[in-house]
Amino acid sequence: MVKKLPHLVEVDRFTSDVYCSHNKMLELHLPMHKHQKGQFLYTEGGIVHVETKTKTYFIPARHFMWIPPQLEHGIKANKPTVVLRNLYFPVKQNEHPFYHEVGIYPANDLLLDMLNYTKQWTGKHIDKSQTRDFTFIMAIKAILPDISKYSLPLALPYPKDKRLLEIIRYINQSLDEPLLFPAIAKKFGFSERSLSRLFHQDLGISFLQYTKIARLMRALELILESKLSINEISMMVGYSSLPTFSNTFNSLLGVRPTEYVKLRGVARGK
Repeated sequence: MVKKLPHLVEVDRFTSDVYCSHNKMLELHLPMHKHQKGQFLYTEGGIVHVETKTKTYFIPARHFMWIPPQLEHGIKANKPTVVLRNLYFPVKQNEHPFYHEVGIYPANDLLLDMLNYTKQWTGKHIDKSQTRDFTFIMAIKAILPDISKYSLPLALPYPKDKRLLEIIRYINQSLDEPLLFPAIAKKFGFSERSLSRLFHQDLGISFLQYTKIARLMRALELILESKLSINEISMMVGYSSLPTFSNTFNSLLGVRPTEYVKLRGVARGK
């Protein structure tokens, strides 16, 4: 049963307003729940994962997540001091497709400045009777499709097959190792062909795709939460070649790890 935290009770109290919430996580796990409104989620001060029934999403620093209406989700953080900055918007069926799909996107300076302005309204409902404030906050919603052209592939599917679940657990515990597909197939009693088929049928992605994303998500956590060098991090997530790690990181996030490391202070809320 979902614990009815104050802001969750308030989100859908009125159907046509925007609800603002800027609060510390306090608990490390917010159980599965859903809203009638679309949720703009930005986090500060730590590592946050958002879980749905089918996937786990990772929100890195300087990125936001859009959660469409009625999508059941839970939130996990690595520390209770993580700040969740939430704006809950009404969404109509005929609105832009952006508002009906889950995604993780970079947050530019304009969006962050506008979000920062809404801190004064935490715990408040903004409706049309508050003409100036309502116009401002709805402008945030209006610009999202235009500034969010690229959704980061920072999500991993949940396996349904118990045999595959065991393999996934092994992979996530062994990201610093080579993780060669033939060796893993043999270790768990599969032929390469049957294990490859199982990955595609159950998860919708290949073994290589899964391990690449899992390693990237772990690397992002290490970059944001540790003082390790990029070279050390690359080895801890299974890359023997720093250029290969850098190129893979850049191909998925559009930035080199040496640039992303500058966001460490942002992630910690400094």
